[in-house]
Formats: sequence, C-alpha cells, structure tokens
Amino acid sequence: MKYQLRHTTHYEYSSPVTLSHNEARLLPRDLDFQQCKNTRLSISPTPLRQHERHDFFGNRLVYFAIQDIHDSLEVTVRSLVTTQKRSDPSGDDVHVAWEAVVDKLAPNGGTSAVPIEPDILDARLFTLNSPFIHRSEALRVFALDCFSPHRSLCDSVLALNQRIYREFSYDPEYSTLATPLDDVLSDRKGVCQDFAHLAIGALRSVGLAARYVSGYLETLPPPGQEKRVGADASHAWLSVFIPNWGWLDIDPTNGSLPSEQYLTLAWGRDYGDVTPLRGVMNGGGAHELTVEVDVIPLAQQSTES
Repeated sequence: MKYQLRHTTHYEYSSPVTLSHNEARLLPRDLDFQQCKNTRLSISPTPLRQHERHDFFGNRLVYFAIQDIHDSLEVTVRSLVTTQKRSDPSGDDVHVAWEAVVDKLAPNGGTSAVPIEPDILDARLFTLNSPFIHRSEALRVFALDCFSPHRSLCDSVLALNQRIYREFSYDPEYSTLATPLDDVLSDRKGVCQDFAHLAIGALRSVGLAARYVSGYLETLPPPGQEKRVGADASHAWLSVFIPNWGWLDIDPTNGSLPSEQYLTLAWGRDYGDVTPLRGVMNGGGAHELTVEVDVIPLAQQSTES
C-alpha cells in the first residue's frame, strides 16, 4: 500500500507567546515493512532553531525554538509512506510456552556460562513499570484468564487481544491521560490509548515485554460517501516481544493484527514516550487545539487530482 500522509496540529493561544521550545515526534519511522519518502515538516511561525535527532527508542525527534511573538502555532508533516505485509506469527519460537519467555526475560534469566542475547537485554526495559503503566495484581489476574498454564505465547497474546476487543467499549468521552488503568479495567471502556496501555500493563504484570506504538490507520467512509478531509485520526496499538522472532504487533481496539493499513510513527514504554508535540513557552494563556489527519491511498489521490 502507498499513502500520502498529512498530519496538522494547530494551537490558537488566548494571549501572545514570546518564546517556546518544542519537541515533535511526527516523522514516521523507516522499517522493514514501511518506507517513507519526501517527508517534510512545516512549522509556522518559522523557528529560530531546528534540528533532528533520534531519541532513546530510535524515533525521529525534531527540536525547534520560536522567539518571534506569536498567537498561534501550526506544525504539519507530509510524507509518502509505503507499507508491506508483516510477517505472520508462525514457527516454534512463536508457539513456545509463555512461561518459558517469562523465564528468559526475568532479571536472573541468564547465566554466566551463557551470554544473554542483546535483544533480551533490550526487551527487559519493556517489562518494567513506566509513568503511565504500573504492573498490578488486578492486571495480572485479568491476563491470566488468557495465559493458562503451558499455553503457547502466541495463542495467549491473541486471546488477550480478543478479550479486550470483546469486553471493552470504545468511548471517546470517558478518559483523559490522567485516568488510572484500574478505572479502565473496572469500567470496561476507553479509547485506543487506554486499551493499548491496558494490554501492556496486563502483559508486563505476568512478566512479558510489551511496548506502546503510535501511528495511523487508514479509515474508510460509509458506503456511497466521500472521505472527509482531516477525518482520519492518530491510532495506538502495542507490540509483544517474542525471543528469536521479534516484536508482534496487536491492536486490541479492533481485535486484529495490524496490516498494511497501519502506518507506524513511533514507539516507547507508553504514551509519554511518543507524545506527538510537547513544549514549554512564555505566555500563551489558554489555548485551543485542532488536529487534522489524512491517510490517503495514492491511487485515490491520483483519481481525485
């Protein structure tokens, strides 16, 4: 699949801003199953300083500073993104018992006689608590309904993915960034960010490694209707680490495995590591935020041009 991606973030301030320092994680990653070309970041007002680097997790991060007095900020990223089919979860490594993977990921899972694989060391970071996700007994109990003794890792993970999809309701009015995971678990509702955090918390609570993934999902309009400009949205899912195989993406919001319609932006321990735009400023007062996202298949774009 080939897409034209456009993501615009617009802030309107109630009073002038005299200085701002910002970080943007809006540039999509190049991966085995995803290639990005002609990626452009447009910022208004024009920054005095701007440079790009990779953060700890390998995400593309752009720092910029604005010193002109301004009452609005607009950041737009455009990119041509090509996605391919991802590897299917198959083979003995995928179907190993989940307890064996927990043993490998445990702090004492290696011995001095057998060196620990670098990917195991890297994955252990994603078994720990993070600012938005804390392991708990309630999350462990929730997970163990799917992680029965000696069940394969893949089957257990897919069962958890389906359970969240079946039992939880999507409610965009329910939660904020401050909503505790315990509330999401007990109230059985939330948004994609909540469901990703919930699944990650459940997996970490049984000793597995899981990371938060941000990106986009192509959405289709109702039959007979045209796709509205800006109607797409950012999306969140997660990846589970499988030794000797890699990271398996799952999407509990839709009860599916991400396909070519998913565009990966960034990943980290939780949402806090992949916030699209954050910063500090002098002035500004209250603000209004508008976000518009378009994920347009190139064939459709060519037809409409």
